[in-house]
Amino acid sequence: MFSALGSVVVRRPWWVLATWAGLTALLIPLSPGLDAVTNEDQTSFLPDSYESVQAQELAERAFPDQAGSGALFVVSAADGGPLSTADRRAVETLARDLRDAGLERVRGVSTGEELLSPDRKVQLVRVAIEGLAFDDPVAETIEELRNRAGDLLAGSGLRAQLSGDAAILKDTRDSFRDAERVVGIATIALILVLLGAIFRSPLAALLPVLVIGGVFAAATSLVALVADVAGFEVGSEVTSLLIVVLFGIGTDYILFLLFRYRERLRQGDATSDAVAFAIARVGRVVASAAFVVMATFLALLLSRFESFQTLAPALVISVAVMLAATLTLIPAIVSLLGNRLLWPSKRWRQAPPPTVSKRVGSAIASRPAPIAIAAGGLLVALAVGVLFYQANYNSLDRLPDDVESAEAFRTLDSAFPAGALNPTEVYLQSDDLRPADLARVRRELLTVDGVSQVSPPEIGREGNVGRLSVSLELSPFSNEALDLVEDSVREIAHRAAADARVLVGGQTAAFVDVRSAINRDFAVVYPVAGAMILLILAVLLRSIVAPLYLLVAVALGFAATLGATVAVFQGLGDEAGLSFATPLILYLFVVAIGTDYNILMTARLREEYQEGLGPRDAADMSVEHAAPTIAAAGVILAGTFASLILTGIGPLVEMGFSVSIGILLVAFVMASAFVPSVAALLGRRIWWPGHQGEPRPPRHRERDLAPGKDSSEDAVGGAGRVPAPAASRGAMRSPRRRCK
Repeated sequence: MFSALGSVVVRRPWWVLATWAGLTALLIPLSPGLDAVTNEDQTSFLPDSYESVQAQELAERAFPDQAGSGALFVVSAADGGPLSTADRRAVETLARDLRDAGLERVRGVSTGEELLSPDRKVQLVRVAIEGLAFDDPVAETIEELRNRAGDLLAGSGLRAQLSGDAAILKDTRDSFRDAERVVGIATIALILVLLGAIFRSPLAALLPVLVIGGVFAAATSLVALVADVAGFEVGSEVTSLLIVVLFGIGTDYILFLLFRYRERLRQGDATSDAVAFAIARVGRVVASAAFVVMATFLALLLSRFESFQTLAPALVISVAVMLAATLTLIPAIVSLLGNRLLWPSKRWRQAPPPTVSKRVGSAIASRPAPIAIAAGGLLVALAVGVLFYQANYNSLDRLPDDVESAEAFRTLDSAFPAGALNPTEVYLQSDDLRPADLARVRRELLTVDGVSQVSPPEIGREGNVGRLSVSLELSPFSNEALDLVEDSVREIAHRAAADARVLVGGQTAAFVDVRSAINRDFAVVYPVAGAMILLILAVLLRSIVAPLYLLVAVALGFAATLGATVAVFQGLGDEAGLSFATPLILYLFVVAIGTDYNILMTARLREEYQEGLGPRDAADMSVEHAAPTIAAAGVILAGTFASLILTGIGPLVEMGFSVSIGILLVAFVMASAFVPSVAALLGRRIWWPGHQGEPRPPRHRERDLAPGKDSSEDAVGGAGRVPAPAASRGAMRSPRRRCK
């Protein structure tokens, strides 16, 4: 199949280019763009079966005037001292002026003595805004409120910091947009520098960046179009993820192809023959790797957390487009450029001198057991950190420290109970709702340790729904607060309400449900993704043993990566925990994308074995030839994910660090050491039941140019091939000997 594809591409490269250009030019104008289908509110992705979602729906019906977005001014003295009587009058004036300013979506502004902190250093001003927190008009209202407050308090010695759901989401959106620019610039710069160092050619460095940039535009347009037609939304992190995923795996796949292409040129193939051979040999590996990535992402469709569900189609579509480009567009361009792609360097004409990979290959061939134990031991040691993992559901940690809504929360937290920013709402619904029912529930809730206060009851417009606002002493996003709401507030409210229907909502309750959904997803998505990876590897390798040991190795790599991340952020960084999405995202990216390197190494092992080498010599040759490709691809892919650290956004910083560390572990420890050393130990048993018995006689010998001997243009770019003398081949690489 891939041989036929390579033949078509090298014969009709202009047709391939014209097809890609035409499809891209047609697709981009039809797409609404990712911004049109993006939702920044993580809790809005919960399904309707969860209690917090039902509570929100009930609130919108019973309290429509308060069902919009919430914002909260946190007003304090610039010098940090107590608010004077004049200061409090200025706060009252601020609230009145904002209420009377005629801002289009502002439905109410209130403050008062009850919103003054016990230490009299902070006073709150509540703002009710019409519309959902993630609507563009609401974000514009937040910006206008901030500007008005700044003007009204100018010269007063007071500062007003705006937080609340609408402000947090607005700041999150702005931060992610800034992050996309940072990630894009850093990723492109890194790829250019590293590819330039690898190939010593400006064209070879620019080609992946230019092509992947075009693929990114086409893929994101296609994702937005599909989302618009299918009626689903994607999370705010999708664009940043697509940048690193497409540039990361795209560069990987292109490197796999270019390294094999360069190897064939060095052996004397014509350009067209070298490209066709590279597609035939690497195409199967790249396709299998891409299918592993897509299959793993497809497992996200089983998630109850809809934010993960919507990641699946976006990532699958993008990887599929990148795969198609790798197997058609890139080879077509390379066919047209020929060896000019590698200009002005001439080093590609000669086989490199013995390298680290050759020494590692020789060491594995001679002593596979110690290397397997050392590599596996390192991974096991890092995996111990998993035992100390804690999840963090604090949405404010998504923001850089200098963002206003995060600063406002810190000011509020210093003067009020931490739960004052996001109280937990308890709703009672009954056709025979009585004040005594609400009073009884309120009394019971006030007895709960960790509850600072419960508001007087409010009755909805139809008289059959009552509400109690419960302020916690804990940060509303902490694990302790989630445990308190799940184990105490909900249980006591349900028990004390007698015959009334009780629903507990608010941000803390929503994250209780998010936690429940995530924990369920861990139990479902992990094994399904693993099963699909196992199936694809079995088809690729035509074996049962090899896929099983590769899957175990990948699982160990995931555990080691998560353990290392826990050690850095929870240990050295003293963080309360990792972002709740980090383990699942880490699993998908390290397992799916990292498996590419295991596939490349194992496919080369199988190829060398089929050409007549014994297990140890196959490991030696595979490491010598595949490890440099894996190392280069791993460094670039790790670097693209590491660019997320520059964003300053908590979850993206964690993701950037964890995925980059995971990729490096997979590339240098697992794929280049653990996998080939275990293969050398298992011998032919690794290919059971597909390749038993002695290796088959060699069907083809790859020929190398003698060291120091430049091939002519005809030999490299034309139809002729220049085989090296036997003595020269022996000087360049270890002989293919069969292990006894």
